[in-house]
Amino acid sequence: MIADKLDKGWNKDPGLHVFSFAQISAVTNNFSPTNKLGQGGFGPVYKGNLPGGEEIAVKRLSKFSGQGIEEFINEVTLIANVQHTNLVRLLGCCTEGEEKMLIYEYLPNKSLDSFLFDPSKKKLLDWTKRIHIIDGIAQGLLYLHTYSRLRIIHRDLKASNILLDGEMNPKISDFGLARIVDRNESRANTNRVVGTYGYMSPEYAMEGFFSVKSDVYSFGVLLLEIVTGNKNSSFYHFDRSLNLLGYAWELKKEGKIIELMDPSLVDSSVIPELTRYLHVALLCVQENASARPSMLDVVSMFRNEVGTLPVAMKPAFLIRRPSLQQQSERSKEEGFSINDASISMPEAR
Repeated sequence: MIADKLDKGWNKDPGLHVFSFAQISAVTNNFSPTNKLGQGGFGPVYKGNLPGGEEIAVKRLSKFSGQGIEEFINEVTLIANVQHTNLVRLLGCCTEGEEKMLIYEYLPNKSLDSFLFDPSKKKLLDWTKRIHIIDGIAQGLLYLHTYSRLRIIHRDLKASNILLDGEMNPKISDFGLARIVDRNESRANTNRVVGTYGYMSPEYAMEGFFSVKSDVYSFGVLLLEIVTGNKNSSFYHFDRSLNLLGYAWELKKEGKIIELMDPSLVDSSVIPELTRYLHVALLCVQENASARPSMLDVVSMFRNEVGTLPVAMKPAFLIRRPSLQQQSERSKEEGFSINDASISMPEAR
């Protein structure tokens, strides 16, 4: 059943391999705890070594996962049809029995959030590296929105879904929630709103409407996080009662936006460029989707191909945080931190 759907969904790429359970078990040392790289919404991720020496990452769908068959098939069929240096490369899959696994290239530096939100490791991300990461993510999104044969909306862009290779090149990952849209459509609608708290655009979270501008909003949040070193969903400025987006907006109005700079970025020579990137971030998170730039516009702004940047309007930052009791209860029930939780609101209109 699953295999039939997969056969219909992807163009037979000779580089995409269907592995047996025995093969994957062997290369991961029978899914040894010492081979475990981490735990995501999909399930555990293991490192493996193919007989030829190639290192792989194996995502094994957990039966307790919030994601299921639909997301698994969606990721395999979608990412098998796209290729870009800033998108993670899918090598194959396994659909034997009840097992469902995705086999990816192994990226030794894991995810961006493991650097960005770690007090000691974030110091390894100087401004040059952060620009490299930001530009790579922008190029990957631009490809998905504009240059890919299929127009793809990721719908779950966040720091934990940006993987880093040995040279700190960023690669967008986790396409389980992505959707293909017609190039003539300006937006689409869904009754099942899925994504991650803190990164979702207001029109998507509240009404179920998504478009390439939804991804632009998520990119703007991510851009603010990369520049500031703070996580939007856990940042709260008590003196002003604001989250990261709201705090950025207030400092921008007061002409103090440079106060947002991650203290570990001590080189004052980067301030003009850093200020520009922060302004672009605020343009990306504007409440009105039509006012947000396209990713093509964003890349042009980064390259200084746009002389005077547009005026940024008030961002959509009034996102209600769950109460501490709700956070605690949900974390106990589902076994994860509220800051990383993917959410689903099936009654969106």
